[in-house]
Amino acid sequence: MSKLIVQKFGGTSIANAWCIKNVAKRIISYKKKGYALVVVVSAPGDATDDLLKLAHSVTNDPTDRELDVLLSTGEQVSMALLSMALNDLGYQAISFTGAQVGIITDKSYTKARIININSRRIKEELKKKKIVIVAGFQGINLEQDITTLGRGGSDITAVALAKALGAKMCEIYTDVDGVYTADPRIAREARKIDRLSYDEMLELAFLGAQVMQSRSIEVAKKFNIKLCVRNSFSKKDGTIIHEEAKSMEEILVSGVAVNRSEAKITICDVPDKPGIAARIFREIASANINIDMIIQNVSHTGRTDISFTIEKTDLKKAVNIVKKMAKKIGAKNVLEDRDIAKVSVVGVGMRSHSGIAAAMFKALAQKGINIKMISTSEIKISCVINKKDAVKAVKAIHKVFELQKPTRTRKAK
Repeated sequence: MSKLIVQKFGGTSIANAWCIKNVAKRIISYKKKGYALVVVVSAPGDATDDLLKLAHSVTNDPTDRELDVLLSTGEQVSMALLSMALNDLGYQAISFTGAQVGIITDKSYTKARIININSRRIKEELKKKKIVIVAGFQGINLEQDITTLGRGGSDITAVALAKALGAKMCEIYTDVDGVYTADPRIAREARKIDRLSYDEMLELAFLGAQVMQSRSIEVAKKFNIKLCVRNSFSKKDGTIIHEEAKSMEEILVSGVAVNRSEAKITICDVPDKPGIAARIFREIASANINIDMIIQNVSHTGRTDISFTIEKTDLKKAVNIVKKMAKKIGAKNVLEDRDIAKVSVVGVGMRSHSGIAAAMFKALAQKGINIKMISTSEIKISCVINKKDAVKAVKAIHKVFELQKPTRTRKAK
């Protein structure tokens, strides 16, 4: 279908009846232009958080399987209501759960990965000229259990469906006009970015920009699916995410991201022997816990400290694993720090420009901000700092790289 488009609407876009009717009208405007439409929806408003609170009011330790059964209901509310709104406006629509449209995942409850999509049923309904509404964030495993795809999982549902159906464009609708040079709630002078490469958006998403889920961008890049981040409540052009172009290298830094949802674990006095670190991180990986940054101190006494960062949601599980490992390997204390933030700069231009790290570190030093950990790649630099300094850090970095200015006039101070 040459005019097939996949659209995804986030929770703020469908938070109440008025929002749902607004989304329905936007979908119809595309239908009138001759597009075949597959629409992916998130849970309305704060429904997922409310369900999580409800689960924890019943038990302090809900099982992952039952959490998936519970949390998947939020998107089902959205899909049914949006389908009702479209039908009420005179346009045929039909809603499906992830299981009904054959989104097959692995067995990793709460963090499942899609392994296959049987798009037959969607294609049948599209041939009937219907608008197909799909519940995001969910699928079903080979044992017929409901699974969810992790926080922001509706994005991966939308991009995966775009790939399965052969759509060349996937629109991601939210409550902002696109991707900004920084969170505009922190840096008021932040500017909307017109175009980003897949790699830049992937880094920004992974580093804390909450516009899109990082795994969805990986899929888009792999299959060259153009993405557009747009505002559900505005007709303005959004941010296009696509293949890297030569002109992108002229931009020193594209954006600043901050992540306050991580925690740091430090294992003190670890024996400095080959294979020790491998044993520790193998145990953590077996629990399906993703590690971000790792630092091992230089050993002068035959013992060393190892620090690493993870999502706070995995902290309790990770600390239990690490304490057991510490006893086995003869390490001493295990420390945890919840009061950290990770601030990062991203830009493909960093490959061909020097001095980015020096300018970033100087900006932090001038504000009296201490750096606890540093991580770099070709197109990003990240620093772990105290959480209380996060806002100050973003503003300082945004200013030093002049991100408030048009891209052609930027020059790091």
